[in-house]
Amino acid sequence: MTFDEVQKFALAWPEVEQGMSYGTPALKVRKKLLVRLKEDGDSLVIPGVPHEEREMLVEREPKVFYFTDHYRDYPIVLARLSRAKRASIEPLLRRQWQALASKAALARQGRQ
Repeated sequence: MTFDEVQKFALAWPEVEQGMSYGTPALKVRKKLLVRLKEDGDSLVIPGVPHEEREMLVEREPKVFYFTDHYRDYPIVLARLSRAKRASIEPLLRRQWQALASKAALARQGRQ
């Protein structure tokens, strides 16, 4: 995958906008972080992933998912885009979008 591919599907969701976070391209929902490209240009920083789930993802797909000491205490997982498939990334982003989007946006998406 590429960040362009991530943007393509995520920008189709209501209230998702392009932005910047820590000097890297990001997608935001109502000014809150949905996902950002890590400084290495190949990894996504995906918030909203509880520690237990992160451990399971890393164990199940270690070539895709990982975390560093910097993110150890946060509900965040990192994903290598060059090794990721949309089927692994999109559900994580959709769940984070649902947590950040307004009730009206969720209702609109549900009607589509």
